[in-house]
Amino acid sequence: MEIGGRIAVIFGGHGFIGSHLARELVNSGKYARVVSADIAPQPRFRTKGVEYTFCDVRLPIPADLAPGVTEIYNLAAVHVTPGPADWEYYWTNVSGALSVTQYARITKAKTLFFTSSISIYGPSEDEISEFSDPNPESSYGKSKLLAEGIHQSWQLEEPRDRKLVIVRPAVVFGFQERGNFTRLARSLERRAFFYPGRRDTKKACGYVKDLVASLEFARRSEEMLTIYNFAFDEPVTTEGICAAFCRVANLPEPRFTIPISLILLGGLAFELLSKLGLKTSINRARVLKLFRSTNIVPKKLQNDGFVRQFDLAAALRDWRSQSPAGRFE
Repeated sequence: MEIGGRIAVIFGGHGFIGSHLARELVNSGKYARVVSADIAPQPRFRTKGVEYTFCDVRLPIPADLAPGVTEIYNLAAVHVTPGPADWEYYWTNVSGALSVTQYARITKAKTLFFTSSISIYGPSEDEISEFSDPNPESSYGKSKLLAEGIHQSWQLEEPRDRKLVIVRPAVVFGFQERGNFTRLARSLERRAFFYPGRRDTKKACGYVKDLVASLEFARRSEEMLTIYNFAFDEPVTTEGICAAFCRVANLPEPRFTIPISLILLGGLAFELLSKLGLKTSINRARVLKLFRSTNIVPKKLQNDGFVRQFDLAAALRDWRSQSPAGRFE
């Protein structure tokens, strides 16, 4: 296809990853239109040339949303965990998969990307790759695994003509993330972070710009079905992540490790306070997420020769350079 002739629709495009993806697609100069379709009222940041529109993937998607669409990205999801009720994950993640794949059939788009999650594996101290069996524990992970199957059913209907890319990202961080890494940076700035139970918890993670680059890498592959993990080649530890933040931004390093039993007791206390009306984001499930490892490795990307632009320190420096006053925004 000619340069500038492709048309992309990004469902969930107003979010963190979607905003970075939309910017990269426009900057590539290869797209006649880039449409970001989302239920959120505003994107994380705007890019000139991106068309922003409302769309609820839990409902049927209008066939005329983007006439002539050639590539579809399904990033729409309920993903905060813990938080929403169990049914909310399935309502959005599974219903969304059904709506998006039906939209792909109606529009006859031949290329579809789906962002799944490493949550389909569940936490593990042992190394997990794409060859490992899924073992989701959370409703989020279970709903994502079901959604993977729905997308694969779409591809198997015309396996020689339909291309499907499924990426299973670890924790993704970068400009306008507003998630785990942003909260960690704020805690380090305030000297308020302590290690929950241990310092050697393995946490698979990766930089958003490399994630977007990996999607293009997979798109160029001749494989019609590609499933891969996204993370740094080797999972870093909680201590390693903190040390990188402190070196890059000259922040004070955390000193203390609090026994996990005490932290869980505190989490229980905050849960009881929430029932009495004092709502907080602190609970035992969130504490256990910090304590348990996600030892995920991206064997598929390694074997296929994908080259990252950033290691952890370089990614943090790049993120910081985009943020006002040098903070991790």
